[in-house]
Amino acid sequence: MIVGLDHVGLAVADPAAAIHAYGLLLGAPAPDDGRFQLENTALRITQGSDAPVFSLGFAAAPLDETRRTLERRGLGLDGDRFAAAATHGVAIGLVASAAAKPPRARGDAPHALDHVVILTGDPERAVALYGGRLGLDLRLDRANPQWGARQLFFRCGGTVVEIAADLKAPVSKGPDRITGLAWRVADPAAAQARLAAAGFDVSEVRKGRKPGTTVFTLRSGVPGAPALMLGAGPD
Repeated sequence: MIVGLDHVGLAVADPAAAIHAYGLLLGAPAPDDGRFQLENTALRITQGSDAPVFSLGFAAAPLDETRRTLERRGLGLDGDRFAAAATHGVAIGLVASAAAKPPRARGDAPHALDHVVILTGDPERAVALYGGRLGLDLRLDRANPQWGARQLFFRCGGTVVEIAADLKAPVSKGPDRITGLAWRVADPAAAQARLAAAGFDVSEVRKGRKPGTTVFTLRSGVPGAPALMLGAGPD
């Protein structure tokens, strides 16, 4: 079945510019194929339209058996992508699981993806998709009135898919969408200083909502921003 998140896809109008920007963000040389490999997943940049669009590529083992199982659960594939209607508007694909040698980590650059955030108008529909059909591990379901949100955390290999819903909004059958990424950095203060010096718009370093974490926000500078930079905390 699904064993991890192989990659997050990012389709943009100008892939070369996006690859250059993410190379600065990740502190990595620009790859010829547009794929930046991290410890637990990859970022793959491809040609798209004017607005940046994120997608998810899950790793499956064995691939053929997983395809057959998901088809029986109503998630038929067209090539390596599920029908958008079946995944409620989020572009989701399936690839064969393959071991990837992670790059050497730098303290002042993201070394892994902590989580991807998907905004939904119907959290129960999301539970049925990500937990029931895709079989991801639902670790936490919490409603936080202080933040005005219900959050569902699905573990997927070495990263997390977070589903967020507005507590004040009525249930909606409209499309879900990927709204952001949270990257792990070993030294948030050093990463913030490096990115600020490189011309990125970054916030101050502050305590994170999760106990023991330190975070800052990347407001702009790469397609798909804003993004959260997160210092390691307790699992």
